[in-house]
Amino acid sequence: MRLRALLDTDALGLRLLGGEDELDRSVRGVMTTDLRDPSRYLSGGELVLTGLAWRRDADDSEPFVRILVQAGVAALAAGEAELGDVPDDLVLACARHRLPLFAVHESVAFATITEHVVRQVSGERAGDLAAVVDRHRRMMTSGPAGGGPDVVLDLLGSDLDLRAWVLSPTGRLIAGSKVSGPELPPETCAKLAAEHLAAARTGRRGPHRLLLDGTRYSLFPIRSSGRSPQAARDVRETVLSDWLLAVEADAGDWPEERLDLLQGVTQLIAVERDRRDAARTVRRRLAQEVLELVQTGAAPGEIAARLRVAAPVLLPGLGAAPHWQVVVARVEWEGDGVEGGPVAQSLLEEVLVDPMATGPEPSDRIAVAHTGDEAIALVPLPAVSTEHDGSETGLLADALLQSVREPLSAGLNDDGRLTLGVSAAVHSAEGLRGALEEARHARRVAAARPGRVCAAGHQELASHVLLLPFVPDDVRRAFTARLLDPLTEYDRRHRAELIPTLEAFLECDGSWTRCATRLHLHVNTLRYRVGRIEQLTGRDLSRLEDKLDFFLALRMS
Repeated sequence: MRLRALLDTDALGLRLLGGEDELDRSVRGVMTTDLRDPSRYLSGGELVLTGLAWRRDADDSEPFVRILVQAGVAALAAGEAELGDVPDDLVLACARHRLPLFAVHESVAFATITEHVVRQVSGERAGDLAAVVDRHRRMMTSGPAGGGPDVVLDLLGSDLDLRAWVLSPTGRLIAGSKVSGPELPPETCAKLAAEHLAAARTGRRGPHRLLLDGTRYSLFPIRSSGRSPQAARDVRETVLSDWLLAVEADAGDWPEERLDLLQGVTQLIAVERDRRDAARTVRRRLAQEVLELVQTGAAPGEIAARLRVAAPVLLPGLGAAPHWQVVVARVEWEGDGVEGGPVAQSLLEEVLVDPMATGPEPSDRIAVAHTGDEAIALVPLPAVSTEHDGSETGLLADALLQSVREPLSAGLNDDGRLTLGVSAAVHSAEGLRGALEEARHARRVAAARPGRVCAAGHQELASHVLLLPFVPDDVRRAFTARLLDPLTEYDRRHRAELIPTLEAFLECDGSWTRCATRLHLHVNTLRYRVGRIEQLTGRDLSRLEDKLDFFLALRMS
């Protein structure tokens, strides 16, 4: 807004004392101060309001005005409540430095002026930004991308002073404004994504508002362009794939114009999201072709030829053929009518992205197909290192879900599950079918575990742990009750700690000395406790079979 407009508003009670030739200056903000040197709080273009508490004598006016002019303020408004008329020395100093000076009548509160200026400036900025966003949208929808989400977030920051970020459903940072300051910490991103998913599952309309660590945020869903909230038959079809716009502000008291503007911003970002999804089409098709060849029992040479086509697309510039890992994911919802395959495909593409990576396209090297309710990822590894024990490293099941468990659990709510299995790395087409079956079997192991988000890797398929989840519940209860209930009951009545003693004895491989040292017991006391365990259960802890039975009972209890 212009300074001239302030004089035209009678309710502000402003009287011009000097600077008639400068009234076309623009006002970009307002600041109230009584500091002798407020320069560190000024960025230029402000209307400065002061009660003159900084002025002790006439010599103070010149340095104060000089500081304001050097900071680039638009004008100074001095209140008459304390000193009556504005001092002549201040009027002269402003005239020397060509700084417009207003007198504020004692009946007018500074808050009234501040509210008026902020409302006018915000309205003008919103109108300017809306025009820029609309122009940017037309450019992006009719031609090449106009810079991605970062461009429009920069506009929000520079024109509306809004710090904003685009997040994936798992809480990964897609984009942020350069003027937004430091990036959001990963734990904050995860909490915001979890709140967004939880709100979406309850059917609440955006924006979703929350207070997190003392900061207010408003969360706006970013849906696929051209798709209305009602386009999906069930919110579960899209809730785990939609991005969100997180704004550091409380949108609860925003006018409709600003809310409409932010909705326009989300639509603009959705265009970039759709472009990203379109770019994945080639990788998805490659994965689908390889999967069909593997599942139909095609010759290894035919599969190898298809992998040679896929490798340059997924790992550009790679000289040698890569190693491959297979990841299988399944999203299951209670009830009928929700197809889990596309949801699992989109989600697996997101989960397989390095959680520390930022931007919309770090998943270029991931090819994911889906069949039925199952999504299958073909992941190339440019190099596979070998650990000291001879085992090869690559994708690890638990690590894939570590940073995304909180938001995904919120999105799955009480009626959905995500289970995931990871194969070992294979070096050729011949091993790909075995890797697929290995990943599927690992996923079934994960599905037998409790929890909304579970994963298992190939390392677990060579352990007794693999067998335990498949023991029927009634068999499990009967087996553990027969062996452990007598000990539990004895511990309850006598506080004998037989169960902890049994666990320590087995963990020490039956060594009396090591177990006694670990429990801080005399060996004779340990022998007495073990004898009581054998007496109560009818088992012999010197026999391998009985030791194994106790070990499994403790694991299943």
